Amino acid sequence: MTKISNLFVNLKSDFASGLVVFLVALPLCLGIALASGAPLFSGIISGIIGGIIVGMLSRSHVSVSGPAAGLTAIVLVAITDLGSYPAFLTTVIIAGMIQLILGFIKAGSISNYFPTNVIEGMLAGIGIIIFLKQIPHAIGYDMVSEGDTSFFEKGGFTVIDSLLEALQFINYGSIIITLVALSILIIWNKIPFLQNLKLIPGALVAVLSGILINEIFIQTGSPLQVAKEHLVTLPIPETIDEFKAIFIFPDFSVHTLLNSSVWITGVTIAIVASIETLLCIEASDRMDPHKRYTNTNVELKAQGIGNFISGLLGGLPMTSVVVRSSANVTAGAKTKMSAIIHGALLLISVLSIAPFLNKIPLATLAAILLLIGYKLSKPSLFKHFWEKGKYQFVPFMATVIAVVLLDLLKGVALGMLISIFFVLRGNYKRAYLFRKETYQDGDVIHIDLAQEVSFLNKAAIKNTLKNIPEHSKVIINATDTVYIAHDVLDLIQEFKDVIAKDKHIKVKLVGFKKAYNIENTEDGQHVFTTPKPIKEKIT
Repeated sequence: MTKISNLFVNLKSDFASGLVVFLVALPLCLGIALASGAPLFSGIISGIIGGIIVGMLSRSHVSVSGPAAGLTAIVLVAITDLGSYPAFLTTVIIAGMIQLILGFIKAGSISNYFPTNVIEGMLAGIGIIIFLKQIPHAIGYDMVSEGDTSFFEKGGFTVIDSLLEALQFINYGSIIITLVALSILIIWNKIPFLQNLKLIPGALVAVLSGILINEIFIQTGSPLQVAKEHLVTLPIPETIDEFKAIFIFPDFSVHTLLNSSVWITGVTIAIVASIETLLCIEASDRMDPHKRYTNTNVELKAQGIGNFISGLLGGLPMTSVVVRSSANVTAGAKTKMSAIIHGALLLISVLSIAPFLNKIPLATLAAILLLIGYKLSKPSLFKHFWEKGKYQFVPFMATVIAVVLLDLLKGVALGMLISIFFVLRGNYKRAYLFRKETYQDGDVIHIDLAQEVSFLNKAAIKNTLKNIPEHSKVIINATDTVYIAHDVLDLIQEFKDVIAKDKHIKVKLVGFKKAYNIENTEDGQHVFTTPKPIKEKIT
């Protein structure tokens, strides 16, 4: 009961952030379904289940699940090859069962080996592609689907081609709505009084302003009015039979179950969806202002159950999604209740308020996404990694460029390969030792870092810091260390500044060079004697 009641402690901020994520997710759910060649409602079904079911089962506080743009190509090809949507739904159920198994065998732990510069590069790349993709919608050119996040579009065109073409079809009414919405969103984040209105997020005011401005254009017969094709288009079932037709059920016939392509597609979806989810969870934990860690094995189980139910009800496969999660963090989400609320609002929108939602100009939603894209890829992030040196900047930039030009998985893979190359090159020059001993509660814990600590050591250090008991005394010693990966420095800094304070752990840092830019507070809270030291060697 305590855990359930905790979800309602921050209901004001969580409801506001859930509302923002709902506004962002609605056109994305429809756009991804359209890009996947699936029924439009399949995206909404996936979003509802991702919000409510996965939101309830997940241990992540800020990530939000739903249909993923990274799976659109796989889904499109699978529906075509299998010949029917019900047969495809069987593959989604298979993928869900495989993800559930992956969770039980603790495959989620591989996320600990994703280096921070690669994760940040992935976020920046996604931010750039979101920003570029929303510019046409912001000026009234909506030929490209909201769910399409690829640089190379259908017909051999690129994002740049779409931008140039959009300039020939400018809708000045859309531009006015975009500028007003952007102004509201920026002002809302600058004025403390407005920020304190938790139940009235700036995004909601921006959306309402877009509807109001366009209604004024329509009522006055202005040529600036935004036409129907530039508004949200949510299908409206008018009869019970039409509502029942929304739900398409999987094909469990012997012919389908014995089709090897069905099983191959199911395995493919499970692997790709799991990797994308783990990447997003790691990124969400990085964005979380409270620096809370998510149990990735539980997340895989939650995603598996979500995909299983989505397949049963006719929905698309889902993952944890960076766009929704970043919108959630930006809007001030505190707990996973915001994800659940976003799913509930999607359900309500289908049942009751679809006509009202269909008045929302896509330009308004473009303004929200433009701001999210900018925050994910702001110039200060590039400057930060430039100052960290080539071993951090090169993998970061390679990931950014590859995510923009190729896709998320290829970008991360390239960044990982470059990071591993740098580590192997460094290890060839400087070997290190590994020794680990146990400690008891109440003792002073010494953590002596090795000569070289790379991102490959992140999992061991993260696990050790996570299991340090409350009210302990910890000395982290880097006196003999030549190189410490930026990921590990971030981990130690976050442990000292956030986790240690929450668990009342006294921390003292010794031997960290000024170049590491990591602070050590010697204010009486972190300085103590060591009557009975127990040492633990970590590399």
